[in-house]
Amino acid sequence: MRFLIAGYGSIGRRHLRNLIELGQNDFVHKSTLPEDEIKGIPTETSIDAALAHRPDGVIIANPTALHLDAAIPAAEAGCAVFMEKPVSDSFERIQDLREALKKNGGRFQMGFQFRFHPGLSGLKALLDAGSIGEPYSFRAEWGEYLPGWHPWEDYRKSYSARKDLGGGVLLTLSHPLDYLRWLFGDPEWIWGMNGKVSNLELEADDIAEIGLRMANGMTGSVHLDYYSRPARNGLEVIGSRGKLRCNNLNGIVTLSPAEGIAEQYEPEPAYDRNNMFLDEMRRFIDVTAGKAAPSCTLEDGIAVQRMVELVRRSWEEKRMFAFNGGADSVR
Repeated sequence: MRFLIAGYGSIGRRHLRNLIELGQNDFVHKSTLPEDEIKGIPTETSIDAALAHRPDGVIIANPTALHLDAAIPAAEAGCAVFMEKPVSDSFERIQDLREALKKNGGRFQMGFQFRFHPGLSGLKALLDAGSIGEPYSFRAEWGEYLPGWHPWEDYRKSYSARKDLGGGVLLTLSHPLDYLRWLFGDPEWIWGMNGKVSNLELEADDIAEIGLRMANGMTGSVHLDYYSRPARNGLEVIGSRGKLRCNNLNGIVTLSPAEGIAEQYEPEPAYDRNNMFLDEMRRFIDVTAGKAAPSCTLEDGIAVQRMVELVRRSWEEKRMFAFNGGADSVR
C-alpha cells in the first residue's frame, strides 16, 4: 500500500518512522520543507499533485487550521484518511468532509492515540470490573510547559502557539475530552473557561478549565495548561468503594479501595509513549486495507469539536450548555 503524509512536522516524522517500523515502504509526501530524511521519497508541494500518486491512505499531519485543505481532497479521491486531532479549528467545511467520505468510501480514523494508552485501558478494565463500585466523579488534568515540547525550535512559531494555525491549549490538548467520552459516554452539560494567564509569548489560550455533567450521572472536570513544570497528566476517578488514578506519564494505575491497601498496576511491557502511536497506526493500516474498523471515527472527532466550541461559548456568555446544543453546529 502507498501512504501520503501531508505535513512534515514532528508528528509527520513520527508517523513516517512508525509506518516504516510496521513494514510499510511506499510513500509520498506533501510538504514544503526540504528534509534529508525524506530524500528518495516523492515530495509534492500541493495536495492535488500528491494525490496524483494515487495513495491508498493519507495521513493528515499539517497544522490544525489546514487539516480540511488536505482531508477533503483525499476523501474525494477515495483514500482512507487518518487525521491528527482535532478535526479543525472551526466547524466550517466539516460537512464537506462528511459528504466526501460518504460518497467515496468513508474510511476515516481520528488520531486520538490515548485510546491506546495502556494505563487508561487498564483503568477502564478495573472500572468495568466494579473495583471502586459505582463511579461518581472524575478529574482529568494535563499541564505541560510548551517551550519544552520541542526544545530545538522556537515555541512561538509552532502551530500549538499560533491561533491562526488552530493552536491553543483547548484544541491542542483536547485528548482528555475524547478519552472521557470513551470511558464514560457523552456529557449532558458542559461549562468552562479558556484564556491566557502565563507570561508565555503567544496569542492563543494557555489555560482551560472545563466542567462536565455526564449523561450517566457522573460529574467531573478537566484542567489543561501550557505552563506546568514539571508536567502533569492523569485521570482520577472516585467511586462508592474507592478511587482509581492513572498516571498518563508512566502508565501506572493506582487502585485505592475504601478499605484496605492500595494496589499499583504497571503496564507490560514498560510504558513507552510511542507504542500508542504505533498501535493507532497499526489499526489505520488495517483500516486502509479494509480489515478493521477505525479506533476513533470522524463523529468522535466532531463531538470533541463541539465540546471545545461550547467551552468557548460558555466563557464568552458566562453560562453552561446542554451538549446537544452543539449538535447543529456542523453545516
